[in-house]
Amino acid sequence: KAKTPLKRFHVKCKDVVDQYWVLEWIPKVLKRGVLDIDLHIPSSRDYCENSSFYPLPSKIFESKTLVRLKIQFQDGVSIHVKRGVSLPKLKTLHLDYFRIDTGTFNKLLSGCHALEELVLVNLMWGDSSEPEACPVTVSIPTLKRLKFCRSEDFYEAEFHEYEDYDEENINEGVSLSFDNPNLVYLEYSDAIVDRFKQVSFESLVEANLRLRKTPDDQTETDKINVTKLLMGIRNVKILYLSNDTLEVLSCCRERIPIFDNLIELTIKTTPYVGWKSLPPLLKSCPSLETLVFEGLHHKYTNRCGDKDGCLCKYDDHWGAKMDVRTCLSSSPVKVLKILKFGETFDDDDGVDRDHDDYDDEDVESCDEVGGVVEEQIEHVKHFLETMPDLEQVILYYNTPKDEDVMKVFKKLQKLPGVASANCNVQIKAKNLSLSSTSTKRGTLL
Repeated sequence: KAKTPLKRFHVKCKDVVDQYWVLEWIPKVLKRGVLDIDLHIPSSRDYCENSSFYPLPSKIFESKTLVRLKIQFQDGVSIHVKRGVSLPKLKTLHLDYFRIDTGTFNKLLSGCHALEELVLVNLMWGDSSEPEACPVTVSIPTLKRLKFCRSEDFYEAEFHEYEDYDEENINEGVSLSFDNPNLVYLEYSDAIVDRFKQVSFESLVEANLRLRKTPDDQTETDKINVTKLLMGIRNVKILYLSNDTLEVLSCCRERIPIFDNLIELTIKTTPYVGWKSLPPLLKSCPSLETLVFEGLHHKYTNRCGDKDGCLCKYDDHWGAKMDVRTCLSSSPVKVLKILKFGETFDDDDGVDRDHDDYDDEDVESCDEVGGVVEEQIEHVKHFLETMPDLEQVILYYNTPKDEDVMKVFKKLQKLPGVASANCNVQIKAKNLSLSSTSTKRGTLL
């Protein structure tokens, strides 16, 4: 019945459908006081002409009843607001594949006074009627969770061959301000092209950074932007850094702020990104308790020979040992976890082999199938030999062969000494788990 109240309107299509048909239903369900709208429509570009970036009905931004709004149209939608925005009860706003100009973006958020979760994925800034794009402000006192992702795949893979693709739009940055005093979770993914005017997340508990460098050489402005973002999240307790973020951080190694509250750090690695940003980062985490490596891939660079230029155990060509790395010998870390231990790197993971660090350095990857486990064992040995406060080291070894686990376990047992007198080392595999504990003399039993 047309006048019957409607709580939920969910549409999830697996087959191709013209999204315009779905958009026509929205005003009808709004009239029935709908509380929850969730629309997921796959791409129809191969079947329908002019099927991309249909405008969302403006009535959707004047609903007095909506509590949750989730729009995922893989062909993209555009957002234009004729009048003001008033969504007094909206708590969750999730927009995926959408284009909006900066002025409309600010107007949209200003009308969401009760918003607690904001998810903006595959965001494309649209053309503005103003000569210059106005600064973007995300300042919502009630906001607790924020995901802000401008995915390169959305532009390059999906739209590069179509007229909607605008390379200038992708590479041109805007002025961004984030001031959300009650935010507890942040996921931020973008190339460093935007200019951060303000970044403040005073109550942040967990953050996930997936920064990407731009094709151009990094400028002083880029370094300032990265530093501003890091300063804005410095109160975080749990932090995840992608491999691309490690590469970006290399441009501002001397400007990494102190993360006094950080207790857990996860780092994703690839064999094409060096570790030179890790020493200053670890020295900036005085309260760090848990260090997690997602993969233990490493690229040797010229900085591996510097005292605190890397985390690896480095010997020069003449076999001379280098001084102990202070970033490890002074580390407060108690728990070290290695996820995906022993896994070879798959080129299909989306990493460009041509990616390099910011300095001109020799590229030499030891991540070949035959030697990957041996190399990673050496890294683990080095951590055990130099990190004095380790209490637990866990290797998650994805192998069905028990003999592989035994080989690694025996190699670690042969260590002549470990830095911590009370450290339990565990290897966890599919069918077998082994553990060993260091003695007072610093050897493993």
